[in-house]
Amino acid sequence: MEHLQAYRAAGGGKHRANRQFVTSALSRRLLIAAAVVFAAGIANSESKAQSGPFAPLAGSWSGSGTVTLDDGSTERIRCRAKYAPIGPTMELSLTCASDAYKFNLGANLKAEGSAIAGSWSEASRNISGSLSGRGAGGNYELLASTAGFNANISLKTSGNKQNVTMRADSQFRGANIALSR
Repeated sequence: MEHLQAYRAAGGGKHRANRQFVTSALSRRLLIAAAVVFAAGIANSESKAQSGPFAPLAGSWSGSGTVTLDDGSTERIRCRAKYAPIGPTMELSLTCASDAYKFNLGANLKAEGSAIAGSWSEASRNISGSLSGRGAGGNYELLASTAGFNANISLKTSGNKQNVTMRADSQFRGANIALSR
């Protein structure tokens, strides 16, 4: 009997096998709880990225189109676009190239209701300016402005298809681009 009392006292009043079972069950519960919290965090961050006025654009797109220069000549171009929306904001990049022409457009946008404002830059020409306009649900009408340059940009999205049209009042007259995911 003394042996049993000493054994229980050493084990905190419990049989050793029971303590291992409790510890193992507690570890499993903590592991499951951590997995649930981690999964909920991922789902919450994905829903934030996929909600908001720019959500239909999320991801990478590619396609082709034409660019029109001030002399009226046109060239076929290949394009890649990446849209990274987070709630009411979005970062975007659009790179288009032909054999003789290339542009790299980047922008940061923020929507308040259907009003959109932000900034843009074109890396190969080292110019930047402001963006303003309206839109939602994958369809947007924007004005890109800087000193000596204005361009109207229309973006229309339907499912996995997107059309981007740019009209400018400078050396670069415009572009028509069809993209898909």
